[in-house]
Amino acid sequence: MALVSVVGATGRQGLAQVRQLVAAGHQVRALSRNEKPDLGPTNADIETRVIDLYDRSTYTKALEGSDAVFYNHPLQLRDSRAELAGWIGEAAKEVDAKRFVWNTSSWIPDKPGDAFTYAGNTAGINALFRSGVPATVFGSVLFMDNLLTNWARPFIMHERRYVYPHKPTLGANWISLDDVAKIMIHAMDRPDMEGTWMNIGGPERLLPPQVAQILSDHFGYTVKYDPCTPEEFGDLLVAALGDSMAEAERKPFSAGIAAFYNYNNNAPTKPFEVNTEAMMERLPGVELETLAQWVARQDWSDTAHRPSAG
Repeated sequence: MALVSVVGATGRQGLAQVRQLVAAGHQVRALSRNEKPDLGPTNADIETRVIDLYDRSTYTKALEGSDAVFYNHPLQLRDSRAELAGWIGEAAKEVDAKRFVWNTSSWIPDKPGDAFTYAGNTAGINALFRSGVPATVFGSVLFMDNLLTNWARPFIMHERRYVYPHKPTLGANWISLDDVAKIMIHAMDRPDMEGTWMNIGGPERLLPPQVAQILSDHFGYTVKYDPCTPEEFGDLLVAALGDSMAEAERKPFSAGIAAFYNYNNNAPTKPFEVNTEAMMERLPGVELETLAQWVARQDWSDTAHRPSAG
């Protein structure tokens, strides 16, 4: 049993990691800016400590005694990922963590020239590896759990529309956050995965109409694929983040998301696609759920506990 500190434990990604770490029998420390973070159903028996990513004096106390660190970079701090990844890596090395596992939440390019967070991922990986902490990095391309957020779920449940900024021909290997967490745990004790990175995705490459059909099959009524523009999606995402984003940041953030999805829809590198056959060769024993399986086990009600966005 390892003590694993999860940075960003109250977000969607962190909550899944806490949940899967507990299920795997590990001791978990949840780190966030709040002294009493809301971990929902996973609250019981979870140690919590405060960490402020922009206050490096909080790092050592938060991480001390950790066997491993799971890092989740805040969505609102996309431009700071290299700086923060390097800082957290240095602190993890200082407390003698045996492994640092970072889920970048987006695709990692294998050659220079890609824009937006993709180039930031490369810079972040370099900064993390230079810190000297034993690290493994995963680039998860698109989360099934996005469908439960306040920018997607209300349309599905109340208007029977699947609203997303993907053009009809955009293939994507959607992956569940629980599977991302399982992969991170799987890699934690793998010596051959120290100092490596890889992109990960789910077992199926789906087009948007296929996603809508899976939702329709589950709910028993037609959920229409109704794509929004990247600009509309940027506004939806900002609205979902609510008061967690300062007013001055909202318009630039929305514009950045719009540019990001305009790029994704047309990029020749196809950043939502993963070679899952090659991926699974490196992850023996890990079983990934399909989108239909994930949809069937979710609580889609308005009252279920879930972060609104991040």
